[in-house]
Amino acid sequence: MDTKGAGRSLAWLLGTWVVTRAVLLLFVFRVYTFPGPDVTSDVSVIYRGWYEVLRQGTFPLDDVTWQYPPAAALPVLSPAVLPFLSYAHAFYLLACLADVVVLALLVYAGRRPGRSPRGAWAWVAGVPLLGPTVYARYDVMVTAVAVAALLAGARRPRVMGALTAFGALLKVWPALLLVGAVRRRAWGAAAVTAAGLALLFAVSMPGAFAFLTFQRDRGTEVESLGALVFHVARHFGWQGEVLLNYGSIEFLGPHVDEVSTAALALTGVVFGWLLLWRLRAARFAPHTVTDAALTAVLLFTVTSRVISPQYLVWLVGLAAVCLTHRASRMGPPALLVLLASLVTVLEFPLGFSHVVMSDWYGVTLLAVRNGLLVAATVLAARRLWRATVPPSAQTPFPPQATRTETPVSS
Repeated sequence: MDTKGAGRSLAWLLGTWVVTRAVLLLFVFRVYTFPGPDVTSDVSVIYRGWYEVLRQGTFPLDDVTWQYPPAAALPVLSPAVLPFLSYAHAFYLLACLADVVVLALLVYAGRRPGRSPRGAWAWVAGVPLLGPTVYARYDVMVTAVAVAALLAGARRPRVMGALTAFGALLKVWPALLLVGAVRRRAWGAAAVTAAGLALLFAVSMPGAFAFLTFQRDRGTEVESLGALVFHVARHFGWQGEVLLNYGSIEFLGPHVDEVSTAALALTGVVFGWLLLWRLRAARFAPHTVTDAALTAVLLFTVTSRVISPQYLVWLVGLAAVCLTHRASRMGPPALLVLLASLVTVLEFPLGFSHVVMSDWYGVTLLAVRNGLLVAATVLAARRLWRATVPPSAQTPFPPQATRTETPVSS
């Protein structure tokens, strides 16, 4: 693309970002009301309550809704840097700043040789598809850390490892970014950073790891894949309940424990598949680490007992990083993630009352959204396997011709 054409494309990209993000800010600032439940109450009520506890130098020891690693205290406390604004307004602006950071990283990465601006466009388009929920949760901040870690990648493995560890102490899932890392320096930096930060939080603030015991009695969240069993069962006389439990709307009642246990077992199965892939993979290209990260997070998302709308922010960010690589095999899964994001906003907040009631409209929305995520997961796993595992070792999937990738030295 010539310089003038590249300049026009960048102008369109930035203009689209400005318009869509201005709309999101108008919604979270309550200038206009987004239909459905108020998505901003998590910030103005729950986060604000945690903020008051955390600023006293302790974690919320008696609040079972605090289910996050210790570094999650940082985004919850972050509005203190803007003391001239209300807590909620400061948080929304900082979430928008994290959005800007992701965009800047993707634009920069997309201009390097062998890269593409598709990633930046995927981020610009994908975030507003999820509605104002994006700015009313701290997940966009975690995603910014994860995107920075992946883009550091093979060129700066220690930086990748350190950022991955920090992200994992913010919300656990960024630990999966290391599944495709081939350089020991990344793993070493991650271990050292995680140990150092964990020790710092443990000695400086009581209750840093209390969150580990706060999820033992969770049910099955109404938006998860396993929840579809009970949504349908309610039409055939199932006698369970839908209640606010551990900070989310969950099914509680007969056979919920069995479905939750099955979800945990599936999580174990996909962990085993990832381990098998890592042992058999022999062809690592620069984009393999990003493709593996998206695949891993998809696998653990669809098998989770909880699939909250903000989880899609992670997937959009990882899909965008994949698309910055022209050689990435994740184009179709990324498109499915974007489609799932559009259906997600129809399901929450727009149609959430239908989901909670398990009427056929709500069940259909949920089935379509979760079906798209499952399809993206299966497609991503197949493509990752076939691109990296030699044909003679491709027993989990039928053999298929694959192009030769340039190895990355370890």
